[in-house]
Amino acid sequence: MPRHFIVTADGGSRGNPGAAAYGAVIYENDKVVKEIGAAIGEASNNVAEYSGLIAGLKAANEIDPAATILVKMDSKLVVEQMSGRWKVKHPNMQKLVKEAFTCHDPKLVSYQWIPREENSHADSILNDVLDSGM
Repeated sequence: MPRHFIVTADGGSRGNPGAAAYGAVIYENDKVVKEIGAAIGEASNNVAEYSGLIAGLKAANEIDPAATILVKMDSKLVVEQMSGRWKVKHPNMQKLVKEAFTCHDPKLVSYQWIPREENSHADSILNDVLDSGM
């Protein structure tokens, strides 16, 4: 039976651009399978959001490349662009979108926007990373 993961991801920067980090959490059957967070240097908020998505997808793929994944993020931009509903105009963003599509079979990944308060776990990871680096 194929596995199903929920990946929540968040990215943020202190200043835009500024010191940036991401957090991502992989869940299976409501249990945390893996937590990831890292600083990415100076970057925009959108770059940090995409970095969190990419890290979450890569980690889920390492666990099971055949798993279906529901990505839940509070970034309307990332959710809409990755779902193909919004155009990606900025060349740096186009690179990140392409990279995200290579992390896990895109046919197995779907995206859902969630309110910020439902993304508190991934958000707390990224803020812990930023706080520890300051």
